[in-house]
Formats: sequence, structure tokens, C-alpha cells
Amino acid sequence: MIKIWGRNTSSNVQKAMWAVGELGLEHTRIDVGGAFGKTKEPAYLAMNPNSLVPTLEEEDGFILWESNSIIRYLAGKHDKAGVLEPKDAHQRGLASQWMDWQLAVVGPGILAAFWGLIRTPEDKRDHAAIKASQDKTSENMKILDAQLAKSAFVAGPNFSYGDIPVGVMCYRYVQLVPNRPATPNLDRWYAAISSRKAFKDHVGSIPLS
Repeated sequence: MIKIWGRNTSSNVQKAMWAVGELGLEHTRIDVGGAFGKTKEPAYLAMNPNSLVPTLEEEDGFILWESNSIIRYLAGKHDKAGVLEPKDAHQRGLASQWMDWQLAVVGPGILAAFWGLIRTPEDKRDHAAIKASQDKTSENMKILDAQLAKSAFVAGPNFSYGDIPVGVMCYRYVQLVPNRPATPNLDRWYAAISSRKAFKDHVGSIPLS
């Protein structure tokens, strides 16, 4: 049985857990990080020297960190039916592209809004930074909306692991940016992914904190 080390409120842990749920893998999730601490303890640092979550631990002792790498690894190892990993090379490339876009663009863009609105007391909030983050994220989501005008999901006609990281960010977007621009293609896609059981279990049922 695999272990996923990390608290369920972490967006990066949610990405890994959503993939675990889609693949139906037997697993144990262990609370570390945030209020649970433990990521700076020697035993954890021996697994993940970054002191971050999530970390995947397998029964044979194999360790892997970085959430998107965990998703791709689990799909490559366990996804014999093509539930997450596209069989078409072009679609696999697009899925990885949008996963990396989440890390490089969307995640950093929404961070100030998340910290300002969720982690900062109201009287200490930097409203200009929050607004700039909200605006930047709205612009980023227009890019995703344009892609979704071309295909049902980010990498093609079917759901894939490419939808998971951006899907987790979109869950935050709809809660942190109340005045959103019109994005009909993104709205259609988000309705589809947020109805999936694994999303509901590991993302949509967990309040931002």
C-alpha cells in the first residue's frame, strides 16, 4: 500500500490524492505539514529534503516528491486503462504542458490572493496585492478558457492527468475571485471535473485554510 505524506488542505497534496482517487489505489495519507508540523524532523527530511508536501512512499522504500511528478509516476505505473495518462503522444505532451503551466504561472499568480484572503487577518491584508493577484489569475484563466474552446479537456477529448493541477487551482479561483470575467468554456469544463468523485473526495469537500 502506498503512503502519501501531507495534510489534505494542501493544494499539492490534493493533486496527488485526486490522482490516487481516480486510479483507485489503496493508500494511507499521513498528516504532516502546516499545523501538523513534522516536515522538518530528520525522518521526514530524509525522505524529502525540501521539507514540503506531498511525499510518496512505496512499500519497497521508493520515495518521490513533487506533486506533478507523483501524478505522472502513479499514472505511468498503474494506469493500464488510460484513465489518466493519454495514450496519444501529442495529448500526453499537452497534458504535461498544462501541468507545468500550473506550476509556473497559475500557482504563483494566485498565491497572494490565497494568503491575503485565507491566511491573513482582515486588518492586516494588503488589498492592493490581493487585487493584483485576482486580476492576474483572471487573465491566466482566460488562457485556459481559450484552450478549452478547442477541446473538452485540457489535453483533448478526454479527462487526463493534465486536468488535475489546473483543476485544483480552478477550485481556488472560483472561491478567491468573486468578480470573474466570462469564461464559458472553463465553466463547462469545471462543472465536468468538479462532478468527479475523486475531485469531490479530495478537493471539493475540503474548505480552504
